[in-house]
Amino acid sequence: MEILNYSFFQNALTASLFISITCGIVGTYVVARRIVFISGGITHASFGGLGMGFYLGINPLLSAFIFSIISAFGVEYIIRSGSYKRIREDSVIAVVWSLGMAIGIIFMFLTPDYTPNLSSFLFGNILTVTKTDILMMGILTIAVLSVFLLEKRLIIYTAFDRDFAITQKLPVRFIEYMMMFFIAATIVISISLVGIMLLLSLLTIPQMTANMFTSDYKKITLISCILGFLCCITGLFLSYFLNIPSGAFIILVLIIIFFISKVLETILKI
Repeated sequence: MEILNYSFFQNALTASLFISITCGIVGTYVVARRIVFISGGITHASFGGLGMGFYLGINPLLSAFIFSIISAFGVEYIIRSGSYKRIREDSVIAVVWSLGMAIGIIFMFLTPDYTPNLSSFLFGNILTVTKTDILMMGILTIAVLSVFLLEKRLIIYTAFDRDFAITQKLPVRFIEYMMMFFIAATIVISISLVGIMLLLSLLTIPQMTANMFTSDYKKITLISCILGFLCCITGLFLSYFLNIPSGAFIILVLIIIFFISKVLETILKI
């Protein structure tokens, strides 16, 4: 247990707590509204912002955040507006997905005197998070948690039945854009934990696991937060002892728990 005395491991545990709460709340909305593919597109589009940040000499997370927000709002606008009826939703997402990755790779390799370590962004490394990263994660967690507690009724209505919410004169478009903002912010902040390639799992697998045993939105959110944190802790300790990349191992633990839960659900039904 001497590993707990190291500051980098303490930072990793704190970051795991914040991101588990944020991904638990935002991910439940993503799964309930069935926009997992959209979230995947935004996740990969953020790579374009990272590349531009390195090329322009600014904080890559800041440029990735701006790029992700623009991508999220752009996808939401194209899907919801009536001006682009001839464009399929999955086609729009695929374009944003591919464009972001292409822009990111091009700008990273155009950056003079710099050879970027692409694997650190693609697969992440939770053990390298800094105090600044934790501060940003904490601010985002407080913001997401506050909005959810204050507007959970509107969020739940929008996620499950958008058309009904519109007939009730609820601010559906505002909720949709607000949640898209939080999805983009969560994606960018979480890149340092599990990376772009694995991030979508943290936004969906805990929710899918919780949904096997309950259909209550608030319970799914709570279980997702707890499950995500427990899997992060387990993945961290096991990756340390087995000398395996922590981000990938966290996702592996999540998937194992998902399959175990699926077996338990099947047994309980029998």
